[in-house]
Amino acid sequence: MENNSKNKESIQQILTNLIEEKGLRKTPERFAILDEIYKIEGHFTIDSLYSLLNEKNFHVSRATLYNTIELLLECNLVIKHHFGNDTAEYEKCHNCKIHHHLVCTNCGEIREFTDVNIRRNIQTKHYKKFEMTHYSLVVYGLCDKCKESQSHTNTKEEI
Repeated sequence: MENNSKNKESIQQILTNLIEEKGLRKTPERFAILDEIYKIEGHFTIDSLYSLLNEKNFHVSRATLYNTIELLLECNLVIKHHFGNDTAEYEKCHNCKIHHHLVCTNCGEIREFTDVNIRRNIQTKHYKKFEMTHYSLVVYGLCDKCKESQSHTNTKEEI
């Protein structure tokens, strides 16, 4: 529990530093949004975060939400993904330099995975005139449910 508390303080301090650096106000809304994001397991959209905050009777404008997300992206506390649809998805990413995703192109399910060999190959790669700081890998395909559903559909069509 103490480690969780220290992590929360560390995350809040990163946001505080950026806010002070930019000469912005330290509003309770910004920190409430940050806290709520760090309670979410997995990915979220602006709309789902907006709904979640409203369900908890914490009402913020969409403008405040978008502006706060931009700050969190800038200080690397949130990462933005585009998984082949029109809606941006986000997730917390404090101390997260490596990111692997499996995305089902049929149902949209997104799963995180780690592969030591892929990580090692990418991290040891040297790029000419480029220094890598972090990376994200997205693999597209069909999840087991969609693959099975598709094979049942194909079997019925053959009959």
